[in-house]
This record gives sequence, structure tokens and C-alpha cells, in this order.
Amino acid sequence: MHSLITRRVLVLGNASFRKFTTARMTQTNGINGNGNSASTDLLDTPSAYTQKSNKTHKSIDLRSDTVTVPSVEMRKAMAEAIVGDDVYGEDTTTTRLEQRCAELFGKEAGLFVASGTMGNLLAIMAHCQRGDEIIVGRYNHIHRWEQGNYAQLAGISATTLEVKPDGTMDLDDIEQAIRVKGGYIQIYDESCDVEVTSIPDCHMPASKLICIENTHNYTGGKALPIDWMKSVKMLAERRDLKVHMDGARIYNAAVASNTSVKHIASFADTVQMCFSKGLGAPVGSIVVGPKAFIDRARHSRKALGGGWRQSGVLAAAAHVALDHADATIRADHERAKKLSKMINDATPKNLRNKVYAAENDITNMVLIHCVNGVSVQQLNDFFQKHDVLAMTFDARRIRMVLNWNVNDENLETIVEVYKQFLKQL
Repeated sequence: MHSLITRRVLVLGNASFRKFTTARMTQTNGINGNGNSASTDLLDTPSAYTQKSNKTHKSIDLRSDTVTVPSVEMRKAMAEAIVGDDVYGEDTTTTRLEQRCAELFGKEAGLFVASGTMGNLLAIMAHCQRGDEIIVGRYNHIHRWEQGNYAQLAGISATTLEVKPDGTMDLDDIEQAIRVKGGYIQIYDESCDVEVTSIPDCHMPASKLICIENTHNYTGGKALPIDWMKSVKMLAERRDLKVHMDGARIYNAAVASNTSVKHIASFADTVQMCFSKGLGAPVGSIVVGPKAFIDRARHSRKALGGGWRQSGVLAAAAHVALDHADATIRADHERAKKLSKMINDATPKNLRNKVYAAENDITNMVLIHCVNGVSVQQLNDFFQKHDVLAMTFDARRIRMVLNWNVNDENLETIVEVYKQFLKQL
């Protein structure tokens, strides 16, 4: 333990070191069900994204909005879809989906892909060359949960920035992260004070892309402020950079911001959106942007093994998801707000400094905070034993994502299980 901290001290500044040591010192503050110390250290928290649950037909599944099964309407549309070989451009259901989404988002063209991770990677590859650099939040999905694929597969580096509680990055931090003229040094003629030429700075990659995420998963599904996105876009244009939006849950952002997805998409050059999250389709994401960008992304998609054949079977379900998108998302938001309030109302005053649900700026996620002797593993294990599936999000938070398989009766069951847990404390 001491050697680990010593090694970390060498690379951390004073402020970062204080945060680091504070986090490490809290690792034995939790108490498990047997009354023994329970770690709250993130290093000792199992990865919820790879942890299989004991799901049964009785389970209420809130681990993600990706766990839904296709509706009867979706299954019918899939069975009756008009299909062709999309690699040849002959699947009309897929082509129609791409055109529909391009219009919906106010962009020139669209590309149907297998997943949000693939969509984000293709966007980065289409914007950047090998050796270029992106600017991204350290808690953004692109950096935290996509295996560093931009480096691993595309040869692109990243400057990662701190993420604020509302999902934004400091504008000054973004500007300071941009390399000198995209990695180039300007040479001036002193006599007339104008640029004569420029040469590449051999020490730097070229900054090409700012990546933002809306809604922001790690901050609890927060919708990014409109004014902030506008400022980022203006900054990018002034510094000759592009903006890519990981809009996996952009519909949630639109509903929370009381605006359209087209309006939100206008603050980015390119956008990726998942059909398989809040919208409830079984598979697929869309990437939208300029036609030349989409052409490059389509070319790279084939290299990643993403060339569809009869993809209209899946695109048909995505069409149905779009038909009901607004109503689906609004229902999830209402239930999320209701559940967070029910949890807090059920928590006795003497325990509210140990376990509570965040109620501010909720979209479709409920985050239960476990502190001061209550561990996330302790609560989540109890939930799972009672057929309520949630995600151990980090060392102090449990995430519950509302989805269309969860109804009002389920909320009552969840809170009853939660009350039983509180009786143990």
C-alpha cells in the first residue's frame, strides 16, 4: 500500500495528491453486513459492466436502459422488413433510416452502425489522422468505457480534462489543451508582422477534435447546458477544430432541455446516437454529419468488420423506436424522478447522511449515494438477493436506469426492498 502511494506521489501535483490521499484514506470507512470493514475504494469495486447477475423472470432490471427486449410492434416490423445487402447499398429499410436520422438531426447524411462504441470510434477516425489528438473529458464514455479504442485501433492520442458535476469541461481548460495552431509553429516576417509560413512542431500532435457527451452518463445522466455547448462550438470554430457529440442519449437531453434533438445536434459537427438505450431498440446506433465525413466513416466501418448485410431487420426496429421516442423518454424521466423521491421519502432522517438519492436535474437515471459506513456493494448485494438489479457505478454510487420494461408497480417493489435494507442499519 505504501509503495503504491509513494509511486503515485511522484506524478501528482499537490492538489491532485490531496484528492488522491483523501480517496485512499476513506477505503475502510464502509461496514459490510457482518459488521466488518468494507472497502469503498474504487480499486476494490468490481466492474459492473462485466459482472453477470442472477437475473430471473421476476427480476426488475435497472442496470441500464440497454436491457430492454423488443416490443411486439418492433418484432412485427423486423419480420416484415424489406431488406437487401447494405454493403451494396441495397437495403432500403436501412437507407431510409439513415436519411430519416440525417433530417432529424439537421445533418447531410447518416450511417447505421452496430453500436455506440463503434459509432464514436468511426467518428474519431473520420475526423482525425493517425498521430492526431482529441480533447475529451476523463469521465466521458469515449475515454472511460470504450477501451481507449481511439489509441488502440486508430493511433490517435487524447488530452483528457476534468469533468464538472454537470457534465461540462472548463472552457479555459479546453482552450489551453489545444496545441499551438494544431501542432504547427507560425513563422513571422518581423518587418511586416505577418505570417510567412508555418512548420510542424515535432514535439506535438495536432489537435483536431473536441468530444462532448450529452446526456453525460458518469454525472448521472445530466443534460449539458445549451449555452455551454454553444460556447464549445464557437471555441472550436475559432480554433479550427471540430466537435463530436457522443449523443447516445441525446433524446433524453432534448426532453430534459425542452428542445429538439436537431437544436442540440446543431452544436456539434457530428453526432452519434444509440437506438438500443432509452429508445428501446435491440441493436444499433446512428452517426450523422457532413456527407464527406459519412463517406469516410462508411469506408472505415468495413475495416472494423461493421459492414451490414440484411441490416434492415434491425433498422426496422430502430424506425419503430423513433416513432415512439418522445413518449418513451418522457415516461422514463417521470419514473426516475418519482423513484428518487420515493427513496428519499423512505429514508429516516437519521440515515440520510449515509444513503440518499440525488434528485437534481434527473433524466432517466437515479444515483443512490452510499457513504459514512454504508457501502455500495452492501446495498447492491441486498437488492440483487431480492430480484432488483442495479449497477455498482463506482465506489460510492449505485446507478438505476429507468427503461420501458419498468412500470409504476415495480417502483413500489423497489422501495419496499430498499426499506428492508434500511432496517439492517
